[in-house]
Amino acid sequence: MFTGTELVKFFQENAALAVFLTVAVGFWIGQLRYKSFSLGTVTSVLLVGVVVGQMKIQIPEPAKTLFFLMFLFAVGYAVGPQFFRGLKRDGLPQVAFAVVVCLLCLGSVWLCSVVMGYDASQAAGLMAGSQTMSAVLGVATDTIGQMPDLKGLDLSTMPVVYAVTYIYGTAGSAWLLGTLGPRLLGGVGKVKAAAKELEARMGQDVSLQPGFNPAVREIVFRAFSADNEWFTPGRTVREFEELMRRQGKRIFVERLRQQGTIRDPQSRTMIFRGDELVVSGRREFVIEEEEWIGREIEDSELVNFSVETLAVVAAGGREATRQSIGDLLRADFMHGVMIRSITRAGARIPVRSEVRLDGGDRLELVGLRQDVERAAARIGFADRPTPRTGMTLVGLGILLGGLLFGWMLVARVGTIPLSLTVSGGVLIAGLVCGWLRARRPNLGGIPEPALWFMNNVGLNVFIAIVGISTGPTFIQGFQAMGWSLFLVGAVATSLPLIGGIFIGKYLFRFNDALTLGCCSGARTTTAALGAVEETLDSSAPAMGYTITYAIGNTLLIIWGVVIVLLVG
Repeated sequence: MFTGTELVKFFQENAALAVFLTVAVGFWIGQLRYKSFSLGTVTSVLLVGVVVGQMKIQIPEPAKTLFFLMFLFAVGYAVGPQFFRGLKRDGLPQVAFAVVVCLLCLGSVWLCSVVMGYDASQAAGLMAGSQTMSAVLGVATDTIGQMPDLKGLDLSTMPVVYAVTYIYGTAGSAWLLGTLGPRLLGGVGKVKAAAKELEARMGQDVSLQPGFNPAVREIVFRAFSADNEWFTPGRTVREFEELMRRQGKRIFVERLRQQGTIRDPQSRTMIFRGDELVVSGRREFVIEEEEWIGREIEDSELVNFSVETLAVVAAGGREATRQSIGDLLRADFMHGVMIRSITRAGARIPVRSEVRLDGGDRLELVGLRQDVERAAARIGFADRPTPRTGMTLVGLGILLGGLLFGWMLVARVGTIPLSLTVSGGVLIAGLVCGWLRARRPNLGGIPEPALWFMNNVGLNVFIAIVGISTGPTFIQGFQAMGWSLFLVGAVATSLPLIGGIFIGKYLFRFNDALTLGCCSGARTTTAALGAVEETLDSSAPAMGYTITYAIGNTLLIIWGVVIVLLVG
């Protein structure tokens, strides 16, 4: 049997296992919820790391940096297309709003740090926790290491401040934007009406519910006998589908049985009374036409064909990326194709007729294989599941980004080196690589599961190592900082969000629902967006989330450098 001393010695000699223990337990605790409250994965991993760190485990420095750079590149890669898309003319108002909110975040943290007398390490922890930007920990640590006057600064207080302020930074942001925000804008009813107005401006909902195929499917393929007299003289497939389109319904003829022979119809194929046909479309449309077409029939042979669901990445520069969804669906190459969902910068956006497609958007198309592949070629490129990651792109991106911004582009003010550091350079490299991938699919890419691994595991392994390394001094640091730290974090979190709400309404004159979505994006808090959408019973606020999220994700990480320079 192992004794406690032997177990501690085992983990000290096998530090990698201590990291895996921390990640495993932290992820498990992070999934636990009490009503609507949860610590979240990142905070849980940090606190578990602090506990494990009481065993005084030494972890080599390169391990932490390796996972942190992998995480930063993944962050930039995911938001790169939308970051550069926001710099175009129609996205500039949201870019400007995100910049203003991020400056408020920096200002509130700096003000609180000055008032409380925090040093650069504590200020960086406050920035990371109150603004829920965990990457600041790594960026600030790099910056402190480059400044001669801060070489001896105690970094153990940084994760203490981060852990205490992160809880309100997450839960408080969701409450402020989801509950208090609508009241500040005139009441929940008024903001709900604004959301409906925004939905009306975006046009009709042409989406399907994302996720699994339910028992009652949104896209249906049903077989009917053409019993209506309208078919008596003989009608072409094009005439039938045009009749449906004039009624605002996208219904397509997928298969036809004539005189016992099954055919794959073309637009000029004639349909006669008594023929049997398979039609596809949204469930409510097909059900409405059931009696008009004729009786529904059971014919397993007629409906025995494959339907494909294909993920497609919209390529920048294509004609499709300059169109609204409504215009896209009316294009000839979209015949027989439905859009199940659209994901932009990691968030699902409403699939409505007036929403414009952006380069880098990920669409789920549903239809016959030949129809879906034809549409994919015109929109961008198919993003089929693959186990392979373009490691040449990833490796060179991280190398060149760190080399360029961490070594070559360094300015000096006296003895102080000013640069984005290696961390900031890798983030910028991720942005550029993500943007290039949306325009040049042959460069290679990162599959979604691999991107999830780089993002979540990269960050949480980094946080686990931070917790383990600072564990022995964490409790002393918390006692020294005091319980007032939670209140300071609440102030630093609340000021930018409340200010952003009024700035969005009165200065930028955004739609009220859009304002709340923009605030959520600029502060990169998905939990707050979910709370807003739940309160308003609308997905319209997501239209303000994507561009502001891309800008906020970039600036808030860079603020890790700036806050150290301001306070240090």
